[in-house]
Amino acid sequence: MKEDEKYFIKCFYWLLTASLRFASRSQGLDSLRLNLERIVPDISDQYSSFKINNDFYTLKVRNIHAFQISLVNKILENIKGPVIADIGDSSGTHLRYIIGLHYKNRKIRCLSVNMDPEAVERIRSKGLEAVQARVEDLQNYDINADVFLCFETLEHLMDPCTFLHTLSSRTRAQFLIITVPYLSKSRIGLHHIRQDRKQDVNAENTHIFELCPDDWDLIVKHSGWSVVERSLYLQYPKWSILGLTKYLWKKYDFLGFYGLILKRDNFWSLYYKDWR
Repeated sequence: MKEDEKYFIKCFYWLLTASLRFASRSQGLDSLRLNLERIVPDISDQYSSFKINNDFYTLKVRNIHAFQISLVNKILENIKGPVIADIGDSSGTHLRYIIGLHYKNRKIRCLSVNMDPEAVERIRSKGLEAVQARVEDLQNYDINADVFLCFETLEHLMDPCTFLHTLSSRTRAQFLIITVPYLSKSRIGLHHIRQDRKQDVNAENTHIFELCPDDWDLIVKHSGWSVVERSLYLQYPKWSILGLTKYLWKKYDFLGFYGLILKRDNFWSLYYKDWR
């Protein structure tokens, strides 16, 4: 790689890292992010497919985690001794956060669900419960949580509607908390096809549906849920010169992440007569 290319890449990541720092501060996530860092100092094994090994990706993931846990905290304030299941969890990090933040609520039970046996073993090695299962087949397992967490999972599924309806109709879940990538306009992912990359892909590394908030709202209502709260985390600050990084995020990553706190509600799902 040429020196000028190295310099460009260095400046690019410096700019996006600065954007993330200001974004976290302006959206009130700094304090929680620092608390989460103390609870789980090392998140290098967060994903099965790659290691988090530099400051940019560490901060990027920490900010997302703080956003996600901020949603969880709003629910746990009102539930005593819940069973919490993290669907698609590959490291147990979120459950360790929850246990660390809510250690006084000793009746909390946490478990993870993942189809990857290596991820399941990694989670169990940390002293957590884990079930090896495809998220689409969750109804075949005795997993009855009060709160399901579903972080950056729906966009990977072939049939998110059936999955969401299964959680609503065949479990006792009171709440479901989801986060998905935020886009201003919906699109189909399948980027390996878009880019003509002829290679094997799997559910973990492939996005299928990348929808805007309005379309996700319709999906969850159709599938047996009502929206308790909507929240948006942007990876850039709105009120700063660094807000111009919006265009870099849009081109090379995502503008941010959209979060929903959902409550089971079959009002709209009853109108659809062809659920499996």
